[in-house]
Amino acid sequence: MKQIILASASPRRKELLEQLGLSFEIMPSHKEEIVTTTLPADVVIELSKQKAKDIWGQLEERQEDILVIGADTIVALEGEILGKPKDFQDAQDMLAKLSGKEHQVYTGVTMLWITADGKQEEYSFYVCTGVAMYRIGRAEIMDYVFGGEPMDKAGAYAIQGQGAKFIKSVRGEYSNVVGLPIGRLYQEMKAWDLL
Repeated sequence: MKQIILASASPRRKELLEQLGLSFEIMPSHKEEIVTTTLPADVVIELSKQKAKDIWGQLEERQEDILVIGADTIVALEGEILGKPKDFQDAQDMLAKLSGKEHQVYTGVTMLWITADGKQEEYSFYVCTGVAMYRIGRAEIMDYVFGGEPMDKAGAYAIQGQGAKFIKSVRGEYSNVVGLPIGRLYQEMKAWDLL
């Protein structure tokens, strides 16, 4: 069993990783995020790599029994990336755009570790989940936004919180929308013999 380090301060990612029954520690990356692409899948891969590599670089000893996991989630609507809202108005605008439409939630995951023969390995993947929303009225949007829940969430909603009342359907892995595709992550860890 490897020592697992989650390069994220997200309480949602922590809860999701706990569902796999693994013990791990949290070392959030505070590195400035730099994006060089506009394609949602490429953006989340790029950001998850930056987070994982930042924490990897901070480790005093990079031993064979350490696995660093970085992740990043964004929402995309018709090619436009919706990150975390800058303020209350931005959150209202995002929810108004998402109202009555289907959007995609992308999460990129990067794993860094050292193999038994001392070679550093890096593997990244992304998962895309389709989420359809009911139409949301202006008053509902304002009530939700001023309740505070959307302010640190990509796309300005929390599917695992009060935002669930706006969700019509989910196509794909639900945990991906929350912030970490644990089904796919578990399968990849198994395939790479990291469990």
